[in-house]
Amino acid sequence: MIINMGTLLGKAKKERYGVAAPNVWSFNTVKAAYEAAQELKAPVILDAAGVHKLEETCDAVRFYEKKFPEVTAALNLDHGGAYEEVIRAVRLGFSSVMVDRSELPFEENVREVTEIVKIAHALNVSVEAELGHVGQGCEYEQTREAGLTNKDEAVEYVRRTGADCLAVSVGTSHGPYKGTPKLDFELLAALDKLVEIPLVLHGGSGTGDENLAKAVQTGIQKVNLCTDLSTAGLEAMKAYLGVDYDSMAKKNELGEFGNPSVNMWDGDIAAAEGYKQKLMHYMKLFGSAGRD
Repeated sequence: MIINMGTLLGKAKKERYGVAAPNVWSFNTVKAAYEAAQELKAPVILDAAGVHKLEETCDAVRFYEKKFPEVTAALNLDHGGAYEEVIRAVRLGFSSVMVDRSELPFEENVREVTEIVKIAHALNVSVEAELGHVGQGCEYEQTREAGLTNKDEAVEYVRRTGADCLAVSVGTSHGPYKGTPKLDFELLAALDKLVEIPLVLHGGSGTGDENLAKAVQTGIQKVNLCTDLSTAGLEAMKAYLGVDYDSMAKKNELGEFGNPSVNMWDGDIAAAEGYKQKLMHYMKLFGSAGRD
């Protein structure tokens, strides 16, 4: 069942566990996320980004919602950009939208998020906003400090925008890290005490199990995941194909893919299984198994 993400995360905040938020972009990734949630009896937040075609992803989610009626899930627009994209997600039936205005000055961020909150709340759609900026892993050493969330601004921001959950920057980054992840747990603990609404961690992939588990224990309720799940899927597909890709790159030889019996359909299924197993690992790590 698809529900309001604010409601789903409110329970997580009260009971002090984290909810995995995998990026989904196809029927197989959506199915894998639902299967993982069902097997572990865990809630799940399905993050869909505009770049991955919202209409198709929404159709896949609604299809599998009927197949897995016992799973509690939210369908969230990830990094919502233009106003028109956010409204399109609301009209498609998303139960939550993330409005990313993190690179704007504080007042502009507040103004644009507040406008969307009014519309979304009128339709029982929750809003995730971001204060501070989670950058790219390839620029980690240069951008980490500049993007950290200001805890004093966070209180005012939540009060003025009316957002349902807040994505904070405490030292994570999107995509593979160039450097070692260093999370500011003191800042996170302060934000947890000061901010009443659930907190979101972007850039979960590559941050490390110890860091992520501690982040959830310190006050994070939603952890966004993409790169790690995609990588696990690719590794599973490589194993299915039976190809030594490292050697292939050196020799520039593929032959008949190293396995003449492979096909695209089963390759997709193998990739989805790898994605699913990695997602289940994180659901257990965040303490959400058995919470549904």
